[in-house]
Amino acid sequence: MKKRVLSGIQPSGNLHIGNYFGMIKRMIEYQESNDLFLFVANLHSLTTLNDQEKLKSLTLEAAMDMLALGIDPKKCYFWVQSDVPETAELTWILSCLTPMGLMERAHSYKDKVAKGLLPNLGLFNYPVLMTADILINQANVVPVGKDQKQHVEMARDIAIKFNNTFGETFVIPEPEIPKEIASIPGTDGQKMSKSYRNTIPIFAEDKVIKKAVMGIVTDSKGIEESKEPEGNTIYELYKLFASKTEADALAVQFKQGGLGYGDAKKMLLEKILKYFEPFKEKRKQLQNHPKKVETILAEGAKKVREVTHKTMQKVREATGLKY
Repeated sequence: MKKRVLSGIQPSGNLHIGNYFGMIKRMIEYQESNDLFLFVANLHSLTTLNDQEKLKSLTLEAAMDMLALGIDPKKCYFWVQSDVPETAELTWILSCLTPMGLMERAHSYKDKVAKGLLPNLGLFNYPVLMTADILINQANVVPVGKDQKQHVEMARDIAIKFNNTFGETFVIPEPEIPKEIASIPGTDGQKMSKSYRNTIPIFAEDKVIKKAVMGIVTDSKGIEESKEPEGNTIYELYKLFASKTEADALAVQFKQGGLGYGDAKKMLLEKILKYFEPFKEKRKQLQNHPKKVETILAEGAKKVREVTHKTMQKVREATGLKY
């Protein structure tokens, strides 16, 4: 039986390999055998971005990135969040049912404010908008990283409360966090994130990617010293691109000694550039034909609104908003 899988990506620019292996690669696999719902989350971006032209540009660029990396709009639902206004309507309805105590327990809001983001109601209410994204499309699987698991759990709580209050309306979603790629290390060993400025970009110039890879933080062990591969950032990233035989060979070299970190970084760089080369070529083609991308997104919004319209009919009837 097919699963209905939903995911979104914020248009924040400069996709990195953590985005690809943490989410996008899975989405490409999902579209082959499941009902994939994938959107560019530009409404979520408004919580931190107030530049009109920048948001427009980043939204289109994010769509180009996804298409270049293998998202096929003929095999999935692919759209821009703001092109489906029913989502904002459902957010308000769910907000009226969501307990303040549940919202106040959200880790993400506290973490973002602690890191210097200015607190606003949108940032605080972010989990409810995410809940609306999930529930309006009746998704039963939501692939997320560890940091987003709580939001899906909140979506479950809100869906259950709505169903108990107004009758069975929403599918109860389940979070999915594959263990093998739960966290992609950045160049400093922490989780790869733009917030930490430790990313390896996908569509940057080769020299920019090289600078990032060669800047990976390592310990001070010399060439001839034995090195532990597990937990080593170079090795953990190399495994994402290499075959098992190649990864095992690198592990042996690290343990035996005789391989310096500089040469290991060059091996990783070669893998990264070769892997993403065809994607970068397709990205250039899309960049030259923005109207084609806009048409794809418009058709995607029309397609998904057939789903959201049916959900909102149920919601309006259940709540009494339809009279």
